Amino acid sequence: MNEWFKKTAAKFKELWSKWSIVQKLVLIGIVVAVGVVVFFLVNTSRSPAGVPLLNTEITNQDERDAILFRLDSAGVKYSVVNGKIIVPDEQTRVRMMNVLADEDLLPKGTSQWAFLNVGQYSMTDFERENNKNLAIKRSVERHIEALADVANADVEIGFPPDSLFTETQKPVSANVILTFKPGCDMAPGSKKVQTVQKILLHSIVGLTEDYITIASIDGVVLNDFKGLAALDKLSLAEREQKLRNNHEMTVRAKVLKALQSIFKADRVRDLQVTIEWNMSEAVSDKTIYTPVEVSPQDPEKPYNTRETRDYLPLSSQTITNKFTGTGFNPNGPAGAAGNNPPTYSDMSNVIGEYEQTGVTQNNVINTEQRHEIIHSQPGRITVAVNIDGKWRASYDKNHRYVITEDGHIDWKYTPVPAEELEQAVQYVQSAIGYDKLRGDRVEVTSIQHDRDDEFDKLEEEYFAKQNRKKMIMIVLGGILVILIAFIVFRFISREIERRKRLREEEILRRQQAEREKALWEAKDSDMQVTMSVEERKRAELQENAIAMAKEHPDEVAMLIRTWLMDDNN
Repeated sequence: MNEWFKKTAAKFKELWSKWSIVQKLVLIGIVVAVGVVVFFLVNTSRSPAGVPLLNTEITNQDERDAILFRLDSAGVKYSVVNGKIIVPDEQTRVRMMNVLADEDLLPKGTSQWAFLNVGQYSMTDFERENNKNLAIKRSVERHIEALADVANADVEIGFPPDSLFTETQKPVSANVILTFKPGCDMAPGSKKVQTVQKILLHSIVGLTEDYITIASIDGVVLNDFKGLAALDKLSLAEREQKLRNNHEMTVRAKVLKALQSIFKADRVRDLQVTIEWNMSEAVSDKTIYTPVEVSPQDPEKPYNTRETRDYLPLSSQTITNKFTGTGFNPNGPAGAAGNNPPTYSDMSNVIGEYEQTGVTQNNVINTEQRHEIIHSQPGRITVAVNIDGKWRASYDKNHRYVITEDGHIDWKYTPVPAEELEQAVQYVQSAIGYDKLRGDRVEVTSIQHDRDDEFDKLEEEYFAKQNRKKMIMIVLGGILVILIAFIVFRFISREIERRKRLREEEILRRQQAEREKALWEAKDSDMQVTMSVEERKRAELQENAIAMAKEHPDEVAMLIRTWLMDDNN
């Protein structure tokens, strides 16, 4: 065998070395193609053909189309073979069976065995009874655990033994304990709980809703629908009351806004709206007879041109009977005396005449058969509005408030005229859709609002303003007096300074004149006069002061005052 492999390998190497590149590529391509084909064949043979959604054939075309449409909407791949729907795997089958059971799309007559995809077991086979119950239990758990929110489901099914009599047969029961995934939960009575209950009903033979208990891992019962019905009823009453309150608030806001725009918001404060809401649901059948319209209303004419009649004749029959003669009164057999009373015998020769006319007429009328379902609707509406009158303060001839003896402003009240109240009633009636037959009622009154607090605040501000005015006038008067006193004082002080300055100038002038006189006398007598340094400085200061006095008299006055003070010292 080894020698054969060696010879074959050597022969292949020899051929390989003789082949061209094209031949080598062709061989490699053939080997790759064969490998790919073998690979696909192996995978195809290993992949399952699929799992039937239901073991039974779906013969109803509408039911099958509904299921196929639901599979398409869920994005599930499927195929239909001999009336059976094939899905890719068991997990997809379980998930879609739960969806179909929840949405009531299962075909009618689907058995529990077909729902669970479990073969039928013989009810007389005692040895397989436990295996059957265990298979049903595991299949139901697998279906429930396929739900998105359920992590684990513990199902206990109670199959009672068969009883001889139907009255003593115990019912089938089922208890389910659910463990939810993190972040997921099922509210009691929710649609998810109903889905679990439908899975149980479709999976277990003989099970009814009354003997199903679904609870969470914490022990909370989730399928107590009767208890939840009472809560739903209470919740419905709360929603109805909320609906009534919202409608009352809407009507109140609309009417109040309209009245406040007319009479101002300060005068319309109180508005009460009460609506008797009929929350019951009633069904009524009526037969309504209406006149027959012969000619409709002409839209081009403002007056009524519509012609109606109570009925229209379809057919009529008139029958007239006339008779003239004595009539016929038998007297018995021929040759026998009659037994007629004397009164009739005396009238035998009297000829009578009568006429009878009968008319039969078939008429047609408009008849309307109406079937009404009356849901909750608003009933009697009651509106009460109070509009305050106008308040005006009294003024004197100087356009100031008139103050009463008790120290308050004199306020005058003018009530709302009756005509305006009547117009307000009509306006409110139109705003709420007033219906007299429904018993609606609208009351508009004009009762004075208690404005004592408002008036006290206004009076307090008014008197405070008056006091501020008085205080400001007093302060301004004091300031004016101070200004006048300051001006007078300033004027007097300046006058005193002026006179003092004139007096000082006069003294300086006299002293200067005396010095000049002394100098002139000394010069005339040829006396040699020597001046000290201080006298020279003073003479220079005097000359400068005289020069500056011509240009700056105020500054010179200050300089002279300083010089005099130095001399005094």
